Order: sequence, then C-alpha cells, then structure tokens
Amino acid sequence: MIFVGSDGPEYTVDATVGDSVMAAAVKNGVPGIVAECGGNQSCATCHVWVREEFAQSVGPPGDMEEDLLDLAVAERRATSRLACQIRVTRELAGLTVDIPPDQP
Repeated sequence: MIFVGSDGPEYTVDATVGDSVMAAAVKNGVPGIVAECGGNQSCATCHVWVREEFAQSVGPPGDMEEDLLDLAVAERRATSRLACQIRVTRELAGLTVDIPPDQP
C-alpha cells in the first residue's frame, strides 16, 4: 500500500488483510493520518483521496462516512474516503492514496 504525502513523499507499507487502511498508516508511522478517534468513525482525521484506478475496488462511502467527510478540512473529492472505513484485502494490493494537506 502506498501513501503519498501532500508535499510529495511516498510511504510504502505492508498492510495486514482485514486491517483498515488507517491502521496500516498508524502502525507504520505515516505522517498526515491523525486518526484521532482510533477508527471509530467519529471524526474525519484519516481523510484520504483514493487514486482513481482503485476507486471502484474500494467502493463508495457509506451514509455516516459521507456525513463525516462533509466535516473534513481538506477539499472533498469524488474519491474521498475515511481510511478507517477501507478494509485491506488482497485485491487492494498496491492501493495508492493521497493524504490531504490538512486534517480537522
């Protein structure tokens, strides 16, 4: 899995199937993923922009996630997701997400 920081650096991490994308970021010290609520879907501090080529595989946000994304500080895009709501699967190998410059 690849996280691309807002100022350009890329962080390639190994992720465990079943974990969330947020957990993979936190476990590997990826900067920019604040994860204030610890993955309880009660904040928007793990907002990421999923790269277009992975958008269909990741799927759309649910209703509660949609509401939280409206609270995100950074620009909301068509591929905005909360990293805590994306589960790592084998099919998502190579998943690339961009980290917005600001989190709430």
